Amino acid sequence: MTKPPTGDRFLHMLSALANPQRLRILAALSERQAYVSELARELKMSRPLLHMHLQRLEGAGLIIGRHEVSSDGKALRYFKVAEFNEQLTPGRISEAVKTLTLENEPYRKEKR
Repeated sequence: MTKPPTGDRFLHMLSALANPQRLRILAALSERQAYVSELARELKMSRPLLHMHLQRLEGAGLIIGRHEVSSDGKALRYFKVAEFNEQLTPGRISEAVKTLTLENEPYRKEKR
C-alpha cells in the first residue's frame, strides 16, 4: 500500500488478523498462491469455513483472489497475499484514530 489506510481500514485489517485460522491462511499463501480446495486440504479446514476466512482477509485487503478455468473446464479460485507493509506503532495508531468513523463501527457492541 502506498499510503496508510484510513482508521476504519486499519481497524478492519487488524480485526482480520486477530484470528489464528486467518494467520495460518496468510502463512500458507505467503509461500505461494493456492486454490480453495488445495488450501482447504492443506490446512485441514472445511471449504465453507475457509471461504468465510478468505472473504474476511480479502475484504481487509490482505489477500487477492482471481478466477481461472482449468484445462478440464473447472472454475478455480486462486488466492495470493496482497502487498502490504503496515506498522503497528503508537504514532500509526494516533494517525488512524483521526480518520475513524464511529457510526459504521461493526467492532463495538452497543450496551442496552
